[in-house]
Amino acid sequence: MKLVDLRKLAIRKQIRIRFRLRNGMECVITEHGVSQVPGWHGVPDFNLEEELAQAASFLLDPVAARAKGAPEGKPVPREELAGMTAGGASAEAPSHEDD
Repeated sequence: MKLVDLRKLAIRKQIRIRFRLRNGMECVITEHGVSQVPGWHGVPDFNLEEELAQAASFLLDPVAARAKGAPEGKPVPREELAGMTAGGASAEAPSHEDD
């Protein structure tokens, strides 16, 4: 599972995906597919792909629920999230990037 997989899932499902970094900070992948580390300023001293590889659990926040003031996040283990990214690719319409 790579960051690009999570970005696609976040856009497709209109969710925010959050996971903890080893330095204690948190990475947020927005519903627009943008990876952010709130509170981080400057050049990072870490690689998000490597941090993602170490993450064991994730929080999924539906954007619509956030707007209504719903509680934050549904915890999802890595294996379940990996299944969501793998399963979603085959259910999508075929890509026409080669056209």
